[in-house]
Amino acid sequence: MSIVSHVAIFSTGQDCKVMRIIAHLDMDAFFAAIEERDTPAFRGMPLVVGAAPQGGNGRGVASTANYLARAYGIYSATPISTAWRLSEAARLAGKPPVIFVSVDMHKYARVSEGVMQIVRRFLPIVEQASIDESYGDVSFTESYEAAESLCLRLKNAIHAEEGLTASVGSGPNKLIAKIAAGWRKPDGLTVVREEEAEMFLAPLSVRVIPGIGPKTESMLHAKRIKTVTDLRVLTVHQLEALLGKRGVDLYEKIRGRDDSLVEEYSEPKSIGEQETFESDTLDSQRLVTLLDALVHGVIERLHHEGFHSFRTVVLTVRFADFKTTSRAHTLAAPTDNVAMLQREGLKLLLPFLDRRENPHRKLIRLLGLRVEKLG
Repeated sequence: MSIVSHVAIFSTGQDCKVMRIIAHLDMDAFFAAIEERDTPAFRGMPLVVGAAPQGGNGRGVASTANYLARAYGIYSATPISTAWRLSEAARLAGKPPVIFVSVDMHKYARVSEGVMQIVRRFLPIVEQASIDESYGDVSFTESYEAAESLCLRLKNAIHAEEGLTASVGSGPNKLIAKIAAGWRKPDGLTVVREEEAEMFLAPLSVRVIPGIGPKTESMLHAKRIKTVTDLRVLTVHQLEALLGKRGVDLYEKIRGRDDSLVEEYSEPKSIGEQETFESDTLDSQRLVTLLDALVHGVIERLHHEGFHSFRTVVLTVRFADFKTTSRAHTLAAPTDNVAMLQREGLKLLLPFLDRRENPHRKLIRLLGLRVEKLG
């Protein structure tokens, strides 16, 4: 079930013009900011939330880095061992070492809920894009000036009530609003009007366009295409030949066009847990023990978030070479039974321990379990 966004319509007598103004809110270094707020000693220090570094031998990645840690070259998804080495290099250069903090998802989810409650006080329709991001249709304000004032009041309310900063962008669509939100981080507020959208995008790196990841960026760089302006030289047919069907969509995006609606979804699509082993393994006892822990974690979250059942079980395995494979099974009837989830998870896991899914006996790095079709 979804609720579609509102738009403002202005009549000129002979025709009607539809003005869309969309806002995108992105909390600044969310996990790290919460830890700094809750522990004053962390303030003013480079801080990383993520896996334990274990003196440079840790596995897993950084979930969030505050802006001081980013100055060291540490970002979200940086391997935690790399983050440790960068911290040590900074320390040896006379700079403060990074403070490493474990992830506390239950706390972050509670804070996220509080932030989203504030957002919904200001905006009638909110699409929560992630734990720390949301879109809102602010067309009802009927002008960019009024929308900017509303967004500023929203930012101030979040800071006053939650002690955290957010960056907000507003524009004629979700695409421009999202890119604008990242323009002046942290604590930014950027407005891009419809007539300014193409010029705003022109000098930016192709990487800012949703759908262009590291591999596509590298491929484009090899063709000396680095900015949105460079990419606009290609025709829609050239982009389609280069990138397939998504090339057609990209042709519109690099011109600032996006017709997607702001929609408020009433329920998540899935609930899952995953864990990276401290050392790669194919030991069945270690794998089954972790699977059991994942099962209990998923069931606990299922009930905590107000759901009573699931129908689909998905197991994800990441091998030591980082190849990732998922297998799923849909049950005949909904359930929330722990033993049932254990049994289905084990059925999906066992082929990875023999030649059916793992003919070369590769070691396993990560195990994940999630449930879908929630009820």
